[in-house]
Amino acid sequence: MTQDTVRSTADLIAADTGLDAVTLHVGDLDRMTSYYRDVLALQVLDVPAPTVGILPVRAAATVTLGRGGTPLVVLRHTPDLPAARRGQAGLFHTAILFDDQAGLAATVASIATQAPGTYTGSADHLVSKAFYFTDPEGNGIELYWDRARAEWGWENGRVTMDSLRLDPNEFLREHLSESAADQSGAGDAVVGHVHLQVGNVPSARAFYVDALGFEVTASWHGALFVAAGGYHHHLAMNTWNSAGAGPRASALGLGEVAIRVPAADDVAALAGRLAHHGVAVADDGATLSFEDPWRNLIKVTADH
Repeated sequence: MTQDTVRSTADLIAADTGLDAVTLHVGDLDRMTSYYRDVLALQVLDVPAPTVGILPVRAAATVTLGRGGTPLVVLRHTPDLPAARRGQAGLFHTAILFDDQAGLAATVASIATQAPGTYTGSADHLVSKAFYFTDPEGNGIELYWDRARAEWGWENGRVTMDSLRLDPNEFLREHLSESAADQSGAGDAVVGHVHLQVGNVPSARAFYVDALGFEVTASWHGALFVAAGGYHHHLAMNTWNSAGAGPRASALGLGEVAIRVPAADDVAALAGRLAHHGVAVADDGATLSFEDPWRNLIKVTADH
């Protein structure tokens, strides 16, 4: 529940909504694959076979990486695209949620050993503990662990979050075991949330809350946090670096955000709600594809 006007179930996205792998347009596929595979300790789950024909064999165009069989990041080789402009709308970070603190600590230690310069900070958000990084092409990454939902605080329908000091060395001392360090890629993880850079928060709210049907869970320092089913946030939108930004030009960085809903009926309900709000949608019978006001591509599919 939120402190907003009570909305009917028909106005809300399904409570069991979650996120799938985030797709990134990358310029140097080998370098980016190496970072996510060797430094973040993700497993390569899929590499399409190279094309064979009259022309020379071409390298695979995409690489999918994840944990425990769950895709987390899709790297799409698009070297002809320019780098994103400073202040452009797009990705702030992809947030990977770990099942336990030992798995998170092992991955943080792997990055500290192999690419310490990509670390940008850490914080205790009360609902979670988080560590922040930037990949070799400037895409933000959050690695985090959630406290139990029973420990989250809520007031007037808003979740209580903060950004308190979290000492990474103390965290590693407490949670990094020798066995976990030797198996930094072990354990499960999912895409917990995606944080976007947008031009203004009211337009983000109109799109992600009113049209898509997420509920507001927090509004903090110029950022809006929204979720389904009482999570602290599945999506966030801020203007910290992008205030006033218009629709994105094609560039490296965010390719698409993938949202997963429980059933085909949920996809159909969302399609109707988007149409009501005047959002242009492509529907191939399995996936809804549409853009937010800043041309961030969103795709929605059903679990079954």
